[in-house]
Amino acid sequence: MIRREDALNYHRQDRPGKIEVRSTKPCTTQRDLSMAYTPGVAEPCREIDHDPDKVFDYTAKGNLVAVVTNGTAVLGLGDIGPLAAKPVMEGKGVLFKRFADIDVFDIELDTKDPDELIQAVKLLEPTFGGINLEDIKAPECFYIEEQLQQLMGIPVFHDDQHGTAIISGAALLNALELQGKKIEEVKIVFSGAGAAGIACAELYITLGAKRENLYLVDSKGLVYKGRTKGMNPYKERLANGDCPMTLAELMKGADVFAGVSVAGLVNKEMVKSMADRPIIFAMANPDPEIDYAEAVSVRDDLIMATGRSDYPNQVNNVLGFPFIFRGALDVGARAINTAMKVAAVRSLAELAKEDIPDSVLKAYGGQVLRFGPEYIIPKPFDPRVLIWESTAVAKAAVETGVARKPISDWEAYKDSLERRLGKAQEIMRRIIHRAQRAPKRIVFLEGHEPKILRACQVIIDEGIAQPILLGSRKEIEEKILELALDLKEVEIVDPADFPRMGEYVDEFHRLRARKGITLQEARKLLRYDRNYLGAMMVRMGDADGLVGGVHKHYPVTIRPALQTLPLEEKTSVLAGLYMMVFPKDVMFFADTTVNIDPTAEQLAEIAICAADTVKRLLEIKPRVAMLSFSNFGSTRHPFTEKVARATRIVKERRPDIIIDGEMQADTAVVPEILQETYSFSALKGKANVLIFPSLEAGNIAYKLMERLGEAKAIGPILTGTSKAIHVLQRNCDVEDIVNTTALAVIDAQQHDR
Repeated sequence: MIRREDALNYHRQDRPGKIEVRSTKPCTTQRDLSMAYTPGVAEPCREIDHDPDKVFDYTAKGNLVAVVTNGTAVLGLGDIGPLAAKPVMEGKGVLFKRFADIDVFDIELDTKDPDELIQAVKLLEPTFGGINLEDIKAPECFYIEEQLQQLMGIPVFHDDQHGTAIISGAALLNALELQGKKIEEVKIVFSGAGAAGIACAELYITLGAKRENLYLVDSKGLVYKGRTKGMNPYKERLANGDCPMTLAELMKGADVFAGVSVAGLVNKEMVKSMADRPIIFAMANPDPEIDYAEAVSVRDDLIMATGRSDYPNQVNNVLGFPFIFRGALDVGARAINTAMKVAAVRSLAELAKEDIPDSVLKAYGGQVLRFGPEYIIPKPFDPRVLIWESTAVAKAAVETGVARKPISDWEAYKDSLERRLGKAQEIMRRIIHRAQRAPKRIVFLEGHEPKILRACQVIIDEGIAQPILLGSRKEIEEKILELALDLKEVEIVDPADFPRMGEYVDEFHRLRARKGITLQEARKLLRYDRNYLGAMMVRMGDADGLVGGVHKHYPVTIRPALQTLPLEEKTSVLAGLYMMVFPKDVMFFADTTVNIDPTAEQLAEIAICAADTVKRLLEIKPRVAMLSFSNFGSTRHPFTEKVARATRIVKERRPDIIIDGEMQADTAVVPEILQETYSFSALKGKANVLIFPSLEAGNIAYKLMERLGEAKAIGPILTGTSKAIHVLQRNCDVEDIVNTTALAVIDAQQHDR
């Protein structure tokens, strides 16, 4: 529950309001100032004067939207005027930025004259790449949008109309599919004939509903042919029937109820009177036309959506406008047309049928979400909405000829959207692309685990790897069926009937006979311990790499691999390397998982392996810092001398590696410290590979950065192995498993070479 004083404090604390303007270019020196303003600014001005479309190259216009209102129909508050509407418009700007990285200026206009508002907005066209009309009352909002769409060469979109229509349209398609009904056959009753109600009705018709099957009800009853009271041209288009009728009368036998009106209009008897397997969209805010609990108490065959987040199937406009504008802006669209709206609808409907990432489940309190009556539209915090919906909208803009900047490489466009989600998404998209070029056979030790199975669905769909599931065939197949996954083509290896078990036992016994393992013990280990069988599959060539450790401690998973597979040539030590992805940077930490107190020689090997892994797997040039609590001998102690000695060893063995130390952590990551105080250092600029002097230091550092430093930890990547062996963090999520698998594939590709 939100208390009044909490809400007021939220808005007034620190800097009042919810938005600010920040410079995207440096302005700290005289040269910066001259570039940003006079005389440097004259050059882009001349370019734009010569070619007006260059404004998108040299200014923020192409990523700037105006949120415009006159405050005549603020959600839940009514006609409160432009000044009181400003907090809502700022909030809209926050959502644009948070979900689609779109910049916003909120524009509150002090007029109720539609033509004055139209003229004011038209004059703003040079400033903005798009116009989002907001909280303007009907029927004026229809006229204003229509006129501006004709007058302006940029997208104009009234979210109160089309936002609700698009999101509920996606929900309707999926609800009809689940209820076994066809859109062209259903009877739909609308409560509310304002902006949202009329827009919903018109869009549902575009999606296939028959106009003669739609009934629009306002505060005066049915909008029928010949009615004179409270009518306007927009209602006239949806008039149906020839006599007055009440909402209760119309709901008898109705298949769909779509409410965008006020709370309490629908009662249990009206719900009972609907057709079999009804669909109820009670979208009035903040309280629906009928409470969710009331509706489901009288019908167990209905599918229901509301505008509330505490009930299933929230129809939330934030699923629409940020992503629709993102796609429109990215192709320089001149309008948001019907085809683009329908593309948004269908993309959301299809995305709801996909498996939901663990990151989304966590954001919603770990609740179980799966396509069905209680999950017919995606959640706003699903990061895939940006990729699916914006791409669909941009494609529709290109196909219908309203795009100034048509896109031809759609995979590259999706990559650009990933980058907007943050550095982690950008890095992983690059890694996944490399894995897709030559997918490898990766054996998963916990083949029955739901997370592994869900990850394998993504891995197969994306073409990242060829998964091999290790475990009981019966248990795995039952779990696949329970999770409704399509893994028919996946290979399952059941230890109980594995045809090469005899060969594996003999080879493992040969390897470990002088380590105390008898033939009987070898047979038992391979039959009942999947860690050993998986490692042997890699050794024997039946798999190219291994991924495991979902619910096991790190040593339990890694030990069988170490006993079965040799280390990399010229390597005597294993280490764990984490890729730490910060909002605007990526760094690598080692050793974070294996060596408790490495010697100087071991520390040198860890540094060499880490540098080679970063360069080989991730195609990033390593700059290595050997960390300590001392800077270049400033403190004499055995701990610091160990690090200094390890640095010398690396420089002697591998002069091609950019490395220095011992140094403190801030010296390694703040270039000014090196430049001003230690200019003699071989490390120029910021280090991107940090080698910690002990497991204690490395483990503490990566976990602190993950929890407090807004870093995404990807890994651990096991360095020093001759094969692709990758151990998962305990309690990792599906996304982590997919990412680790992609790294394992690249590792296997490199080992093949």
